[in-house]
Amino acid sequence: MKTQVGIVGAGPAGLMLAHLLHLQGIESVVIEARSRAYVEQRVRAGVLEHGTVELLINTGVGERLQKQGLRHEGVFLRFDGESHRIDFPSLTNGKSITVYGQQEVVKDLIQARLNAGGALEFEATGQALHGLETDAPTITYQQNGEEKTLHCDYVAGCDGFHGVCRSAIPQTILKVYERVYPFAWLGILAEAAPSSHELIYANHARGFALHSMRSPKISRNYIQVAPNEDIANWPDERIWNELQQRLATQDGFTLTPGPLIEKSITGMRSFVAEPMQFGRLFLAGDAAHIVPPTGAKGMNLAIKDVRVLAEGLTQAYKHNSTTHLLNYSSTCLKHVWRAQHFSYWMTSMLHRSNYDDPYEHKLQLAQLHYVCSSEAAARTLAENYVGL
Repeated sequence: MKTQVGIVGAGPAGLMLAHLLHLQGIESVVIEARSRAYVEQRVRAGVLEHGTVELLINTGVGERLQKQGLRHEGVFLRFDGESHRIDFPSLTNGKSITVYGQQEVVKDLIQARLNAGGALEFEATGQALHGLETDAPTITYQQNGEEKTLHCDYVAGCDGFHGVCRSAIPQTILKVYERVYPFAWLGILAEAAPSSHELIYANHARGFALHSMRSPKISRNYIQVAPNEDIANWPDERIWNELQQRLATQDGFTLTPGPLIEKSITGMRSFVAEPMQFGRLFLAGDAAHIVPPTGAKGMNLAIKDVRVLAEGLTQAYKHNSTTHLLNYSSTCLKHVWRAQHFSYWMTSMLHRSNYDDPYEHKLQLAQLHYVCSSEAAARTLAENYVGL
């Protein structure tokens, strides 16, 4: 096969890029190692920034989002047994966030891709990149027992943290910045109505907790645990009891339990690979950077990356200008590092990294009190959360 842009990965980044390019009349082929059922069902992020929502709607893939997405105009910070609300619209000129699962965004983008007749190759395994420093790179892979080669002008590496694209950049060129946190999240998806109309971030002596939701009938909850914790030590009843303790308030708060749909433990890390481009290869999303989920930035960062990349490719094809493409990495890294800092700040403010250090906990509480009592500090959180 031959196309203009070869896209590796059918997650939000790859699919959104294909959609944006299609709107500009630029051909692409998306190849994905997993099955369609897998990518449409994997539960990931669920908070969309204001700009992400606008982009999905304005490019014609926001119909279900507008019907089913849950618009939130704030979040609660809970500590010392009290809740403090950060009001987004009043602090950000009317902006908000929307809760809408990443898998739902993927479903919408896949359907749009198929409706447009775009090439979308699932279960394309054994992927490898070749000729990235030439003007005719190729992607090889196997599908249904057949060896295939995709010839293209450019390659977009949207294949996630464990994909093949980042490793195609020589180690002598790639610089990695990383931080692994001394805790993890135990997350559950439950058939239980949310106990709050907005997200609750809780700093507690026993550790961090987050109460979120995916729909009016499905709640999503997390608790901080040790990175080497065995999930077998956490039966359902213990999880609900722990959540209740960490989310409790002096005025009383009742968490609504329900049957668990999913239960897992996820490690926490920050990661950035620079540069995000090499020859005709451009990395986007988790292939280039990871943020701890505390700041709800992962999918939104991926969408920002491909907006920049789509503009660069449009300039190259329609105006014969490669300036935007040459500056792709430096342009993206500005919003990547801003999100890295915000995610790190939220994570360090809300989690207990050392339970034996009361000094650290007092510092966290001082920071939380400042955020909730200073309009300037609250605006910093709100602006970053809804998306700068």
